[in-house]
Amino acid sequence: MLALGSVKAGGAIVTDQIVLVRTSPRLPAGLLSADGWAALRRGPVYACDPDGEELALAVRAAGIEVTRLAVPKAAGGPLLAASPATSAARALRTIAATAGGGEVVWLLRPEGDAAFSSALADLAAREGGITIEVVVASWDPPGARLLDAVAVMDRLRAPGGCPWDADQTHASLAPYLIEEAHEAADALAADDLDALREELGDVLLQVLFHSRLAEEIEDEDERWSVDDVAGELVDKLVRRHPHVFSGLEVSGAAEVHANWEQLKRAEKVGRSVVDGVPVSAPSLARAGSLVARAARAGLPTPEPAVLSEEVRTAEGLGSHLLALVTAATQAGLDSEGALRAAILGYAEQVRAAEQRSA
Repeated sequence: MLALGSVKAGGAIVTDQIVLVRTSPRLPAGLLSADGWAALRRGPVYACDPDGEELALAVRAAGIEVTRLAVPKAAGGPLLAASPATSAARALRTIAATAGGGEVVWLLRPEGDAAFSSALADLAAREGGITIEVVVASWDPPGARLLDAVAVMDRLRAPGGCPWDADQTHASLAPYLIEEAHEAADALAADDLDALREELGDVLLQVLFHSRLAEEIEDEDERWSVDDVAGELVDKLVRRHPHVFSGLEVSGAAEVHANWEQLKRAEKVGRSVVDGVPVSAPSLARAGSLVARAARAGLPTPEPAVLSEEVRTAEGLGSHLLALVTAATQAGLDSEGALRAAILGYAEQVRAAEQRSA
């Protein structure tokens, strides 16, 4: 006895063909590959909800009919206890057996039809006489999961989402942005790439969170979104890499860096180099950044201390700095506060030098 839907042709068994068309949930429904459109024309097309699924509507708009799969209710027998997915799989199998070319196409929902796909595979394994082919009609581009991250953030902030997330503001989140950046830097310093991946995700969360808050600003002129953040970043990267995007010839990395600094200064005409140094950064890092920026701009830098030979290494310098902090602590002095005050004084000297040169 032949399996359901099989026919004899010249003494050979011909199996029924079920084509499952799978698409990405992160792309527009009608943006399909050539293979995807070709698969849709191989036989009658069925879907769970042709009138409500975006993919089915897009396929219909292209002139291909999509039919709802009718799953009959069994009055008795093995179908009575079958799950909805199993019943749907058997109904599709029956259609394939009676189709003119022995092929039928099923539109998998972008979010996945795991239960149906599993039931169909079980049916094919038990009964035979059926071939299942999966055609990927669209797939995720690189970075597609970022769209999921944006969607999750929107859900957390939406009505009925997370009460804690709903209470946050730019100000309340500020400490987390600094903390997560430090934790990512710690993972990098420890050469722990698994930890770095996780910590960068936490940094990304802060970017998404602040962008979502900005999207809720009532004043339309002040409102922006994560797309604006990404758009400005893309524009900046293209603008500051003319050797990549505009055909500028460069001799190497040193010239690339020099061009970057020149373009950066041109973009920020009228601004002080001091304005680019984060006030919230640790004082030691802030001091180093300020001195380096001033030197690149040709502005005066503090008189450097004379370092002994043993201090001219990372280990020696660290020990020397620790010894200075120890001495200051024993003398009742606040090392962080003292350095912060010195930075503020030097920043004023830089501004004065910029005004004189202007």
